[in-house]
Amino acid sequence: MNTYINRIVTEKITRKLKTTPVTALLGPRQCGKSTLAKALISEIKNAIYLDLERTSDLNKLQDPERFFRFNADKLICLDEIQRMPEIFPLLRAIVDEDNRNGRFMVLGSSSPDLLKQTSESLAGRISFIELTPFLGKEIEDNYCTGKLEELWLRGGFPRSFLAPDGKESFEWRLDFIRTFLERDIPQFGFNIPARRLERFWTMCAHLQGQLLNASKLGESLGVSHHTVRSYMDILEQTFVLRVLKPFEANLKKRLIKSPKVYIRDTGLLHTLLGLETHNDLLGHPVYGGSWESFAIENILSLVPGWSSSFFRTASGNEIDLILERGDRRIAIECKVSTAPSVGRGFWSALGDLGNPPAWIIAPVKDVYPIKKNVMVSSIHDFINHMHGI
Repeated sequence: MNTYINRIVTEKITRKLKTTPVTALLGPRQCGKSTLAKALISEIKNAIYLDLERTSDLNKLQDPERFFRFNADKLICLDEIQRMPEIFPLLRAIVDEDNRNGRFMVLGSSSPDLLKQTSESLAGRISFIELTPFLGKEIEDNYCTGKLEELWLRGGFPRSFLAPDGKESFEWRLDFIRTFLERDIPQFGFNIPARRLERFWTMCAHLQGQLLNASKLGESLGVSHHTVRSYMDILEQTFVLRVLKPFEANLKKRLIKSPKVYIRDTGLLHTLLGLETHNDLLGHPVYGGSWESFAIENILSLVPGWSSSFFRTASGNEIDLILERGDRRIAIECKVSTAPSVGRGFWSALGDLGNPPAWIIAPVKDVYPIKKNVMVSSIHDFINHMHGI
């Protein structure tokens, strides 16, 4: 098995390094940011990589202004930039003085909302690129076929997916969850007991793909609904939770206003629920929600530029994902069956939306219609279709 997977965002990063002074590569811990950055830097003649979690590299920045000026002709990559937020104003000054693209690449494990100084100090000078754990297309491109089921079960974190066997993969994910809660979250400045946040995260796993009731969740935890929202923000901004907003439009229908929650990486989802094998997953109520999350993450990561939401009326008519861009709208329903079918609620919801083109995403081999403007497709074929329109 290969140990390096070519990442889809590589081309975009290379382009941004040529057109933007600072390129920020953001994503969860252990998703492959450092590996990708080192691979890119190895192809650049004048480049320096500094890991801000290594004392030897931090020592080089005891006088950062002098270091940057001494290496003014080089691309400087700063990994784990959230460890040194006070450096952002200096980066702005160096960039404005130098006026050169490809001056810095910064890597971080939290979103721009958490790295506020990045956004404020480098506005107009920085491009943000999100790196996810491995996506289905990346695995298909490197392994051809036969690995998507494994990716779905293990998730896309490189050390989990590339582990020699399922047991090692599961144990790695257990360690990741523990480290994330006990070390990473405090490093971001949040003083939350690890056990409480783990319990909240696990509750979100049980709610996979379901509506969020912050008050009810807060009662179970013994905290207010405001605290629940703050926990959600933390997990969302550290790339491990997705909060999908409800569809909003004046359709003369009572629409649900609560968001839906997903654990973004299905490997972490399965670990939080103690699901180690495919048989464990097949027999668990989260089976359908897991596939729904797997499909949505792959679609949203590879179909940029579209706004996303879900549609659900008070009477229960629902569609899992709505993509919109300009006056275009696409409805997507996720079904884990190899012979998928949809119920009356889907067709009613589609009618409420004006019968836009619809896709049923399922683990199937062929693309085929089941009704006019309604297609059944794999994740891969749907993404190829979206890239062609």
